[in-house]
This record gives sequence, C-alpha cells and structure tokens, in this order.
Amino acid sequence: MAPLLSVENVSKEFNVRGKKVLALDSLDLMVDEGEFVTVVGPSGCGKSTLLNLVVGLLQLSSGRILFRNRPINGINPEIGYVTQKDNLLPWRTLVENVEIALEIRGVEKSQRRRRAEELIERVGLSSFETHYPHELSGGMRQRANIIRTLIYDPELILMDEPFGPLDAQTRIVLQEQLLSLWSTTKKTIIFITHDLVEAISLADRVVVMTSRPGRVKRIAKVPIPRPRDVYQIHQSQEFRSTYESLWKELKPEVKMAEG
Repeated sequence: MAPLLSVENVSKEFNVRGKKVLALDSLDLMVDEGEFVTVVGPSGCGKSTLLNLVVGLLQLSSGRILFRNRPINGINPEIGYVTQKDNLLPWRTLVENVEIALEIRGVEKSQRRRRAEELIERVGLSSFETHYPHELSGGMRQRANIIRTLIYDPELILMDEPFGPLDAQTRIVLQEQLLSLWSTTKKTIIFITHDLVEAISLADRVVVMTSRPGRVKRIAKVPIPRPRDVYQIHQSQEFRSTYESLWKELKPEVKMAEG
C-alpha cells in the first residue's frame, strides 16, 4: 500500500540578497495514512519550508512530492495547514471563525453552525461561541485555529509549531486535546516543533533534521503505547530512553545551528 504522502529527494534553494541559500537538501520522507509524525530540528533547518512545499505554497528546486501518488502542483484543498499564529478574523465571533471554511464552500448555514458548535464543544469552548478573538486567551484562539482546519475534513493536516507561543501548562492541555481529536478522527498529521518532549509525547514517529541545509538525520518509532497521558508520559522508562537516544542525534545539530 502506497504512503499517503511521499517526499522524494527534495531540495529547496532560495535567492537571498543575490546569494543562493540551500534550505533543504535531498530530503526523503514517507507518511502513512492515519499516522502522527512529528518533525524536530534546530532553528533554520527548513522545517517550515518543508510544510510550505507539501501544501503547495512553494515550488520545489528538485525532487518530487506525491500525495496519494499524485504530484503536488499548487494548493491542495485536501491538505489543511495550522500555523503558529491563529490568524482569526477579529470582526468574527469564535463560531463564525470556526465555520468560515464551510461558508466559503457554500455549506448551508444551519449545517455549518451545527458542525462548528460540535467541534467547539469538543475542545471545551462551548460557552465562548459569541466571543471575539480579542476576548479569548492565546490557548483558546489556538484551539479555534485547530478546529477551524478540522471542520472541512482535510485528509492531511500540517501543523507548524501551533503551541510554540503558549505557556508550558497551556501547551500540555492542548497536547492532550489534540491527541483526543486525533484518536477520534484518525487524520494524518505532520507536526513541527522545537520541543523534543512534545515531539515524543505526540508522535508515532519522530523525524530528526540536521542543521541547514535540512536533511533527515534519523526517523525513530516511539515505543510508547496509546492512549498516552501527556501529563505523566515523561516518567516512563520508554520515554526516557527514547528522549536520550534522540537528544544524542539532535544536540550536535542544535550546537551547529547556533554557531
């Protein structure tokens, strides 16, 4: 059975002030349907560039990316993208922000409202439907950002450090809610993070990238059974051994990136 997503020998070069900068070099990655894959690496290693290539916002310099065995050429509506910034529209309420993708697709109002309210309830925001973004905390806005993508049922969801700006306690709560949503929907997720603890806690497999130009240094399966308790997971021996093994790979890349 072919993977849902196939990244094959992909390189990406940018022109920066008249100089060529190689962001990604000969990168290979296969992601199966229903899999939760996290990607961790030092700053500037091309993690976000990879997601932008997969979703079709950038063009490849070389190699190819296949989604269901079809080359990606331009924006693919079957791929959802959750960014670090929530980008909620300030003049729309929470429920209006969540349902906007269905509104654009012409879904009837009562149907899209019902679906939005179901998702809002799933992430514990049911008393905030009529609140505007400025009336919500950062964690609330990011929950809205995630379910705004889930509502139109994309087959693959890309997440670019969605919990990065949040405090440690809020991050753990949202990690738990994300795993709950994923276990129900079984959507395929590629999740970018700087945090190795987060990467291990969430993933079926962790991809460790090198410093720039970004290559895949190692792909490791996470040998921790599901469902997982993100509040206690780091106390298990499987977590500790996985962390130590991956940190040995990641540490020199972080040092290299910092110069």
